[in-house]
Amino acid sequence: MISQKERQQAAEALFVAGNTSKPIAQVSKTWPQMEIEDSYAVQQMWAEKRVQAGARVIGHKIGLTSRAMQQASKMTEPDYGVLLDDMTYADGARIPASRFSAPRLEVELAFVLGKRLGGKNVTIYDVLDATAYVTPAMEIIDYRTEVPRAIVDTIADNAAAAGMVTGGRPVRPMDVDLRWCAATLSKNGIIEESGVSAAIMGHPAMGIVWLANRLARHDIMLEPGHILLAGSFTRPVDVAAGDVIHADFGPLGSIGVSFC
Repeated sequence: MISQKERQQAAEALFVAGNTSKPIAQVSKTWPQMEIEDSYAVQQMWAEKRVQAGARVIGHKIGLTSRAMQQASKMTEPDYGVLLDDMTYADGARIPASRFSAPRLEVELAFVLGKRLGGKNVTIYDVLDATAYVTPAMEIIDYRTEVPRAIVDTIADNAAAAGMVTGGRPVRPMDVDLRWCAATLSKNGIIEESGVSAAIMGHPAMGIVWLANRLARHDIMLEPGHILLAGSFTRPVDVAAGDVIHADFGPLGSIGVSFC
């Protein structure tokens, strides 16, 4: 474990790195005693600094939802990060690549809550009942530290969350079989990745079940209107200035953005 002062120092360093788009050394190297709970505390302090600077919390993202990614990170469960209002982009947006260090894109589903969700022993039925609608999304992930990274580096760095794009056709959670929502991800007209949402823990709502129960340890609830990125079902694709991205979700529509 590290001290509260060291946690604050790590959060400040990540805050500056995010503002300047200049990665810092891995926090696990600067503070070798950092553990998982330290890294979540650093993430929370970083988020509080962003809110103090004018941002607003609008939800959470869930990462490491596939067994392969957990094994690669030597984890046995997912991780999570915070979504802020200034991370959001609309379908068709031109996104300045200079805002990021090494941006990559993933294809996901976003659950938008209509009811408060949380407490102990949340089930998939609670999640589906609390969800107003589900919509196609892409997550922009980025690093504010150097690589390679330990899991504490990723978690402290907001689980790599840097941006979110939503679009396509929103659907109510009971109107489609959410396990079989599929998508292709194209860059400059070439399909780079494809996947199906059942790859997310068997059902994309299961990541949100995990999140709600994990946050309950800290008495944190998920509020109506919150957007929850349920986890990627494609590998991340590198993007840079000049790239045009298209995610096709079939019956759920598509999302397109470009980087400038």
